[in-house]
Amino acid sequence: MSKKNNECQVIEIARLTFDRINTYIPTLRTNSPHTVRAYRTAVNLYINYLEDKGITNKTFNAECFSVSCLNDYIIWLKQERNCCNKTCNNRLAAIKCLLKYIGIRNPTYKVFYMDAAISIKRLRERKSKVQGMTRDAVRAILDTPNPSSKVGLRDIAIMSFEYGTATRIDEVLSLKINSLKLSADMPYATILGKGNKIRTVYLMSGLVQILQKYMNMFHVAKPEPNEYLFYSSWHGQKSKLSQEAIRKRLKIYASKAHEICNDVPLDLHSHQWRHTKACHWLEDGINIVEISKLLGHENIETTMIYQDITTKQQMRALATLEDESTSAIPKKWKLEKNVGLSNLFRFTRTQGE
Repeated sequence: MSKKNNECQVIEIARLTFDRINTYIPTLRTNSPHTVRAYRTAVNLYINYLEDKGITNKTFNAECFSVSCLNDYIIWLKQERNCCNKTCNNRLAAIKCLLKYIGIRNPTYKVFYMDAAISIKRLRERKSKVQGMTRDAVRAILDTPNPSSKVGLRDIAIMSFEYGTATRIDEVLSLKINSLKLSADMPYATILGKGNKIRTVYLMSGLVQILQKYMNMFHVAKPEPNEYLFYSSWHGQKSKLSQEAIRKRLKIYASKAHEICNDVPLDLHSHQWRHTKACHWLEDGINIVEISKLLGHENIETTMIYQDITTKQQMRALATLEDESTSAIPKKWKLEKNVGLSNLFRFTRTQGE
């Protein structure tokens, strides 16, 4: 390939990549900044990988998306970035989507997407168990913040809302004042979830009291309806509270609460409130279909990860089995006195089998 043609190829691929990340994905695919960031991160990592291989803008060409190059990229992610199989699969999927986009815009490059889609399979992912918390751990964490301080009350309100409604952290931080209906006969909040799906979550009386106390401290008598419910102030401006700020606060509370209750995980993260509530709903006997609706899952198969028997259910089941098995074994003092050793041994073996 001539130098001029190679430069044209590099410019075209770069332009299409830029269009996909900055125009196509945020406009036509998703409104989530997290999704856009994930695609951008995957592309940036692939560029870093190519640079580590010594590829420059002068040596870059379409062969950089060959099957062998993509396989080496996976190895690079695992060895240099210490990525798990799930992360590798997500990064590779983002690159495959990019190749598909480029191939549609210019059929010359379609072969690279076809080769990658057929030849490169997903890595086997280890099935991770959903980690919830015990009810004692929930109480210990919620008792840790100081409710008389502004930050403490805010954090209690956020954690209580997450646990009480099993909402995602971004859904909570995206709440606006007009999303809450605390004075309704059945208080509720309108949640804007993934894929712009809207659902209603009803609020229990205890959570309503916490939110009312929070509103009195953080918002004026007649706040702007479009203000964020939970916000951070910077130079007098109210902006959406960041997930990173909440993550840091959770680490502090988890460390303190763990000293009181060993069930509190030291690596506590916001999504565990959602996992925990789903598990507690199961323990309370709520149907998995109803839980799926409460969580806002589009597909019930997503909810089935919570179908794993919880610790409390497991102990209850084991206790029931133990009662059934021990009640079926004849008591020794009720055996006939003339039972010989061989007969007794035979009886023991039969029960053991």
